[in-house]
Amino acid sequence: MSKSLTVLNNTKESVGHHVRMLDPAILSTVDDDLIRGNGNELVDTYGRVIRDLRICVTDRCNFRCRYCMDPDIRFKRKVELLTDSEIVRIVRVASKMGVKRIRLTGGEPMVHPTLSALIRDLRKLDLEDIALTTNGSLSTKADLQELKDAGLDRITVSLDSVREDRFAYITRSSTTVARVLQTVQWAKEVGLNPVKINAVVIRGFNDDELPELADLARTMGVDVRLIEYMPLDSGRRWEMDKVVTADDMINAINDRHELIPIGRPRPHTPATSYRFADGSEGKIGVIATVTRPFCNACSRLRITAEGRVMPCLFSTTEWDMRSLLRSGADERMIAKALVAITHRKQAGHKIHDEDYQQPNRPMSAIGG
Repeated sequence: MSKSLTVLNNTKESVGHHVRMLDPAILSTVDDDLIRGNGNELVDTYGRVIRDLRICVTDRCNFRCRYCMDPDIRFKRKVELLTDSEIVRIVRVASKMGVKRIRLTGGEPMVHPTLSALIRDLRKLDLEDIALTTNGSLSTKADLQELKDAGLDRITVSLDSVREDRFAYITRSSTTVARVLQTVQWAKEVGLNPVKINAVVIRGFNDDELPELADLARTMGVDVRLIEYMPLDSGRRWEMDKVVTADDMINAINDRHELIPIGRPRPHTPATSYRFADGSEGKIGVIATVTRPFCNACSRLRITAEGRVMPCLFSTTEWDMRSLLRSGADERMIAKALVAITHRKQAGHKIHDEDYQQPNRPMSAIGG
């Protein structure tokens, strides 16, 4: 196994952060038995099987959310980003190795000019689920219907505040809460269900809105997922004191609406779900990456907009798949690269370790 993980041309981008080039000659040492036959699943050294890919289709976004992206951030040139055909090549190989679920992210994926065509091509592959995460500010109902017709299964909308003034402050945009909620309603109407709303909760910032976010789940009949604040901001202002724990979130909602835990719909789902005791529509989910890590059940690899594979959301080592693709690699070599990368998936995120190093990328450049 050690030979399959050998790399060349390490480039240090920041302290503790490396981009590693996958050399075809080195990857040829990966055992062929790992990419063919019944044993061709992507399994890491801890026994976790990769079933999900999160693919950042663009690093561009029309928001500049304060916990995610600084106003002066510079975007990549088009030539630096994966093309649609390159994304499809990776997913085609991954789907033959057991990956069944794809989530398209950004940046803001709705600014991707050929998004529906990309989804249509992905739909031709052996996938169970294609999902999309969006900020909900740009879509028309016709856009959502087009994505549905192309093969999109469901959608998640990010909304961190239901108060117009606070939402404007968070996003540094002129988009309104009402506009985002209109997207949620349209998504329900065209059948992109279950529609989910994601909210990052930050102490002293929007944690006083937890009951209102729960009200939103009930009135719209959607799943509202509350996410603990993670150290992935471009300004590196994260502090543990700003984290609202899963327990605190649930307690705050229970003061208004009694919640009953229903667990995780699948073992590898990041959110723990709750239903309302009075039978109201909608659910609450809590993604407690900081205080209740679920690393031992992780089934994901992440691909950045420029084609670097991150085995973990908090990886400080990235693997340059784009260069491999553009060197003329065939599907066999792509499969070997995915095996090698999966073998380097770390045990956990190490947020609480003294030597923890934040990734050199903000969430917008990783793909949420």
